[in-house]
Amino acid sequence: MNPDATPHADPRAGAAVKAADRAHVFHSWSAQELIDPLAVAGAEGAYFWDYDGNRYLDFTSGLVFTNIGYQHPTVVAAIQEQAAKLTTFAPAFAVDVRSEAARLIAERTPGDLDKIFFTNGGAEAVENAVRMARLHTGRPKVLSAYRSYHGGTHTAINLTGDPRRWPSDSGTAGVVHFNAPFLYRSPFYAADEAEECARALEHLEATIGFEGPATVAAIILETIPGTAGIMTPPPGYLAGVREICDRYGIVFVLDEVMAGFGRTGKWFAAEHFDVVPDLLTFAKGVNSGYVPLGGVAISAAVADTFATRPYPGGLTYSGHPLACAAAVATIGVMEDEKVVEHAAHLGATVLGPGLRELAARHPSVGEVRGTGAFWALDLVRNAETREPLVPYNASGQANAPMAAFAAACKKGGLWPFVNMNRTHVVPACNITEAEAKEGLAILDAALTVADEHTV
Repeated sequence: MNPDATPHADPRAGAAVKAADRAHVFHSWSAQELIDPLAVAGAEGAYFWDYDGNRYLDFTSGLVFTNIGYQHPTVVAAIQEQAAKLTTFAPAFAVDVRSEAARLIAERTPGDLDKIFFTNGGAEAVENAVRMARLHTGRPKVLSAYRSYHGGTHTAINLTGDPRRWPSDSGTAGVVHFNAPFLYRSPFYAADEAEECARALEHLEATIGFEGPATVAAIILETIPGTAGIMTPPPGYLAGVREICDRYGIVFVLDEVMAGFGRTGKWFAAEHFDVVPDLLTFAKGVNSGYVPLGGVAISAAVADTFATRPYPGGLTYSGHPLACAAAVATIGVMEDEKVVEHAAHLGATVLGPGLRELAARHPSVGEVRGTGAFWALDLVRNAETREPLVPYNASGQANAPMAAFAAACKKGGLWPFVNMNRTHVVPACNITEAEAKEGLAILDAALTVADEHTV
């Protein structure tokens, strides 16, 4: 973007926005009186700015959804055009832009995932995928990994493996958790990827055996876990899960809400592993978050279950015309501007090498993980012991080192994605090489703050 594109500072307007927010907006995942939300004045491309004239390079892509950046003119124009033509319509009808969005998505999903059920976001996609799997199999249980996030609604939050599940975990949602592979912090005491893969698959199959294969409807995995740490599964793992599912008649669900639509340098992360699930959930990058949209891509076998049997689920705004118009335009932009290819190139030539170079210089960086525009730095107190920089699920003073690191990033003009002891590097997939290098330079300076807490 144009470096001079930020508006003139207007602190009084910012104060009014902040005051209205604090008076009336109830924020997600927050103790309401302990937060201080930044008042945002505008955004363009990979940047946003506040009312004091401070501009930030966004290394979070919002919540990892602005895959083509903010305010892309082609998508904005498509939304405006659709609003003038047909703003909204009920989901039971055939609407041109809804049909076109479904066609374009189905063309890009792997295998025979050719039917698209639209939702308003990722959590609803997961909810409906699980419902489909249970009805398809007639079984009650769903298995999911501990290091995972699948959404904030009832079933999705119970499937989630991170601490956000704990306050809402009813223990009655038919969910069983297991350990997925993660060699850097291996729960299987593995020495290498092959051993980690083999032991993780043995553990999964044993879990199924103890639970009773005839009770398990589905296994759901993030193809590459996102918020939990961007842990790329070892070669053969997802293929092994696919084989286990086939053997026991279990539906295999891949959650691509965060990893899909170019984020990993492929349209869908499943392409990296040559694996086709039975159901695939998506959201976020499908239209860069410009209008809420998610969905489930459904295999022929699962879709056939509901050929003459009604599917007992739906949403008022399923396939909303404005959201679908944004999806059609976003997919067009990604094709025309080769955004997926750019994300792959960026990961291979700029982000990956640049982050590994930072790791070599900073003792606080224990591991670099990722692909495309989807990376994580695992920050540690001690590189040899791999002790995390802050304890698991730390808050308050225990989280001070990560808070100091995040503050240093922001002071340097970078908005970081920080979760537990990690910082994720997840910028817009079409960020330029120069912008990516600008962000890496700010990270370099901020990591010196993290280094102060190493031993």
